[in-house]
Amino acid sequence: MSGTTTDRLAETQADQQFEVRDTATDDASPAKPPKRVLDPRFAEYRRTGDHKVRNALIEDHRWLAVHCARRFAHKGEPLDDLVQVAMVGILKAVERFDPDFGVVFTTFAVPTAVGELRRHFRDKTWAVHVPRRAKETYQIVTGVVEELSQVLGRSPSVQEVAQQASITVEDALEALEVGGCYRGVPLSPPSDDDSHESFPIGENDPGFDATDARMTVTDLLEALPDERERRIIQLRFFDGLTQSQIAAEIGVSQVQISRLLRASLEKMRAKLATDRS
Repeated sequence: MSGTTTDRLAETQADQQFEVRDTATDDASPAKPPKRVLDPRFAEYRRTGDHKVRNALIEDHRWLAVHCARRFAHKGEPLDDLVQVAMVGILKAVERFDPDFGVVFTTFAVPTAVGELRRHFRDKTWAVHVPRRAKETYQIVTGVVEELSQVLGRSPSVQEVAQQASITVEDALEALEVGGCYRGVPLSPPSDDDSHESFPIGENDPGFDATDARMTVTDLLEALPDERERRIIQLRFFDGLTQSQIAAEIGVSQVQISRLLRASLEKMRAKLATDRS
């Protein structure tokens, strides 16, 4: 068989195969996309309301909560806390999901978990109380600032932020000021060294010790049986008079004042030792 004959035979066979495939394509109905397989436990939970099934579904989709939480990890909140918030969203998604709706669970659950995270940042992470409108404006302005910083390659002006966010310049300024209320200032300076002792702000007030001492002395004075002894102690240690001045005030000699002071102080020391024992 010559080469020309062989080539013609091959072309004829190819044409016949193409005609067969083309005919099959014309006769066959259009191919349907494969049906998405849903976890049958969703239908079971919707039918029975079994909490064990619900909890199993929540735990199996924890990875979805972690995925959503990591989108907000740069906002300063611990990732573990964000995962717990996102898990609340997964819980709500499992309880509300209808398997007959025609979507996969992840498509339904992601907006629910993200919404829960956004509410957490709006309502739970502010150091002071801020009106809800101001919080929402702050979140909008924050996103606009990040977007414009990437586009412009610099920090945007207040006018640019207000124009991009479709708000007034006053509202943009208010939102930027509100951002200072989002985080409180720590009382001790941050340190990477856990063993480093922080320096507390302020100092011990000596007035507290003086108050305690004054109350103690008052109780001890009341323990003295003689009014004259209490008077001498008050003149000497409260009013600051000398023994000679006290002697002139009381009408006795300085030697008697010295003896009375010594006796009174001994009684007070004995009473203090008894109270502390």
